[in-house]
Amino acid sequence: MKLNVGVPNSMHVAAMTQPWEHDLSGGDVGELAAAADALGFNKCMLGEHFVIPNEHVQLSGDHYFHVVVALGYLGGRTKRLRLSSSVSILPLQNPIVQAKAWSTMDWLTGGRAEALFGVGWLKEEFDLLGVDFHKRGRMADEYVAAMKELWTSDTPEFDGEFVKFSNIGFAPKPVQKPGLPIWFGGDAAPVLQRVAKFGDGWSPFRTPPEKFPECIDFIKSQPEYDGRKIEVFFALEMLNVGAHHEVLDDPRAPGTRSLQTIFDQIGWLKELGVTETIVPLPPGITGKQAYLDRLQWVAEEIMPKI
Repeated sequence: MKLNVGVPNSMHVAAMTQPWEHDLSGGDVGELAAAADALGFNKCMLGEHFVIPNEHVQLSGDHYFHVVVALGYLGGRTKRLRLSSSVSILPLQNPIVQAKAWSTMDWLTGGRAEALFGVGWLKEEFDLLGVDFHKRGRMADEYVAAMKELWTSDTPEFDGEFVKFSNIGFAPKPVQKPGLPIWFGGDAAPVLQRVAKFGDGWSPFRTPPEKFPECIDFIKSQPEYDGRKIEVFFALEMLNVGAHHEVLDDPRAPGTRSLQTIFDQIGWLKELGVTETIVPLPPGITGKQAYLDRLQWVAEEIMPKI
């Protein structure tokens, strides 16, 4: 099991974040990422929204980074830590621009970028950005195919419903070959089919953990699945988040200081097919130093044993 870290103060979702994070500066966030890097954590992860309608701010917050900009900064503060969105809303940005952003970050960081894409749930955000919410699934499939073409072909060409290009050059290509890893977040059958066709990993959101094996079997049963390894990320904190960021108060979601409980949780997730997780923060973290102490405790007491 690989242990990842969320990026503190990268969002203010009521069900997942703690008040102490809100006082962190950009420099503090970079310092904490550097500490996680030095301690041997696998990956840092952060989410993305561009605008939040006022009626959703209470639960969702309105504090989000542009993921590629933020991950590029964190890449400059770290040496080994992998750099992942969780999630980036794929249909909301032009795929050529997205492909350039991700390949640039991968090239500049020596091949550490991982894109975790979602199709989005907040229709008002799509409306504000002039993107058809009801076409977002078809757009996502086409955008990924177009981005992979740009990353892998010396003579990129694409002729789709939403994306068309030919007679172009595109560089730098990603350092990782045949392109940076692509994950998909979500639970519907089209998401699982997207993983089967394009993905290196799946990040469930509202799927009950007990159904993960069934979903993994579904992915591998699809005709476009080619036998590649499919990673699975899930953090127990996500059990506390409703479909529209409602707080669910799931008793399994909060972190604990009990080693045995954490080992039992990680063992349970591993049995369900999960390959990457985050050890949740316990209640009572009061600031940057307490967070650093928690990271060090996880790195020393848990990481070597799993």
